[in-house]
Amino acid sequence: MSSPSDFFEYVQDQLSSWNHIDKKRMFGVLGLYRDSLMFGIIAKDIVYLKVDDSNIDKYIDAGSTSLKVFKNNSEVPSYYKLPEEVLENAESFIEWAQESYAIQVKRNS
Repeated sequence: MSSPSDFFEYVQDQLSSWNHIDKKRMFGVLGLYRDSLMFGIIAKDIVYLKVDDSNIDKYIDAGSTSLKVFKNNSEVPSYYKLPEEVLENAESFIEWAQESYAIQVKRNS
């Protein structure tokens, strides 16, 4: 397993042609931010992106599951696991990240 900073660097590299990504540690995970809006989470070298009615079906269709946190595996239904094949394809990753970021922009406007 890579170190958390190595994995974040990989994620940042995959998204580099989209925009600069910042991180913030919180509750044992890393929040992924663009323009001060959190659109994703890294937990145990897994990327989870923000979902709502506009994009959740593509995650479900890809077999993704929601983020589970803490020892009791509490579900966080607004963040779903990014499929591995999307993570590995920078162009696809950017597309999915843009959708998650747009949710936060809309929510905060």
